[in-house]
Amino acid sequence: MLRVTRCYRFAASHRLHSHQLSEEENQEVYGKCNNPYGHGHNYMIAISVRGDIDPATGRAVDLTRLDNLVNERVVAIFDHRNLNEEVPVFASVVPTAENIGMEARRRLEEVWPANFPALEKVRVQETQRNIIEL
Repeated sequence: MLRVTRCYRFAASHRLHSHQLSEEENQEVYGKCNNPYGHGHNYMIAISVRGDIDPATGRAVDLTRLDNLVNERVVAIFDHRNLNEEVPVFASVVPTAENIGMEARRRLEEVWPANFPALEKVRVQETQRNIIEL
């Protein structure tokens, strides 16, 4: 078995703000990311799958199928969106990089083809210094 990782990009804005915290607590926890007008990022999301090489094709995954799945289930939903206002799950969940990764993984697992290599890892890079993996 081997791992194949494919990278995708999307741009989105968000505000890190929890309705469970006071304004002061939100400012303390999220700092400048709590700006009431939000802010944006150029995200990179990497999807890693693990599978065996098909002797007929020499590939472990059909990249076109993977691209179509990720583009439909993740990129098209997040790209050029205000995550807080345009992606329903983030109306009640703070759109941190961690939660974006969890939602992307959930959306993929929900429809992951049974005959497809195993989804191994989702990696979200929000900034040069902020990267999460799950």
